[in-house]
Amino acid sequence: MPALPSGIPVPDDGALPAWVRPSPAAPARDRPFGVYVHVPFCTVRCGYCDFNTYTASELGGGANQAQYATTALLEVDLAAKVLSDAGRAPAAVSTVFFGGGTPTMLPAEDLARVLDGIRGAWGLASPSTGQATGSARRAEVTTEANPDSVTPQSLQVLADAGFTRVSFGMQSAVPHVLATLERTHDPLRIPDVVRWARDAGLDVSLDLIYGTPGESLDDWRTSVETALATGVDHVSAYALVVEPGTKMAAQVRRGEVQLPDEDDQAAKYELVDDLLTEAGLRWYEVSNWARPGHECRHNIGYWRGDDWWGIGPGAHSYVSGPTPVDDDAGTPAGVRWWNVKHPRAYATRLEAGQSPGAGRELLTRAEAHLERVMLGVRLRDGLDLGVLSDAGRTAVAGLVARELLDGRAALGAGGGPARAALTRRGRLLADSVVRDLTA
Repeated sequence: MPALPSGIPVPDDGALPAWVRPSPAAPARDRPFGVYVHVPFCTVRCGYCDFNTYTASELGGGANQAQYATTALLEVDLAAKVLSDAGRAPAAVSTVFFGGGTPTMLPAEDLARVLDGIRGAWGLASPSTGQATGSARRAEVTTEANPDSVTPQSLQVLADAGFTRVSFGMQSAVPHVLATLERTHDPLRIPDVVRWARDAGLDVSLDLIYGTPGESLDDWRTSVETALATGVDHVSAYALVVEPGTKMAAQVRRGEVQLPDEDDQAAKYELVDDLLTEAGLRWYEVSNWARPGHECRHNIGYWRGDDWWGIGPGAHSYVSGPTPVDDDAGTPAGVRWWNVKHPRAYATRLEAGQSPGAGRELLTRAEAHLERVMLGVRLRDGLDLGVLSDAGRTAVAGLVARELLDGRAALGAGGGPARAALTRRGRLLADSVVRDLTA
């Protein structure tokens, strides 16, 4: 697992810096608010995974699975107090996302109990909340799940509790690819779990990984076509990234497995884009496709720089500064912080009435601008060219000439603002585009 950044200390009570408090001169930003809940438990640890996850069911110090929901609710209470004290309590929560790990290793009733705590702290958005974000939509509440960690009954409990969406870690439909990834589910179970979720009234997303050692283009086609055959409305497809320190990284270093080259990865991206587009799912972020209205609003919040609070060990949070005014150019643009990584340390701090925060950083306006470009350009809508620096705007013409940015969008065709919007070739080289746009 990667180490957490060091940062500056978080106060024991978790209090936010005084400058985040809104005032008549610097009102609070009008934006949605999300909550992320990290559940750090898995049945096995996959060889490619570097997430903050643990396979032990009993980690000591109150960090066991049976106690986890109660511990997480302590942080919900802390978050409610910290945001209220800072004058930044949201009108309602727009999105909630349970990730991991495998959240559905916990009983569905425990996940429902945590959601109830979030609802009690801030309320969940609905057409009747009239919240300042202007959203007239029901709050999106998602949980990740492994196909072998749910039943029709558990999915119905989640739906009855207010969950609206489930994202299954399918990864592949090909047994030998799943074996290389050390995924334990039976691929034949995928149509069943999708049907169970839909019968419960939940939207369904399937997560896929391409570029596994030994995966052929035909293997990848099989996986994508299997996902589409279920009729899902959202698919995420990520290139396998082998992080240092993982079991698979050691296998690659020893020559036991060989990673595909860039051409193989590009061919698989183009194939998934073709197949999903033909099926009516359009890309809305470089690695995500959905039918209109089924995009993951929680993740869009990250890419657009919304505020969120992360519950759980190792979880990150972000709160922006108030709307900037002419005389506060030196005020940071936002504060980001992260919790201690180990579930035992996390539980111990909360049970002692302390913040689980391990460190935080204050983002300068230049850093916040860089992140806005890095994340925003990945979205289908792209970036208003007015967001870019002079050097970034100058780079647009060259990127259009290289067919990495859409020329019509850059000219503002269609009546909207001129935008930096990726072409498909640009999606394949998104990191290079960001480097040019940020000089």
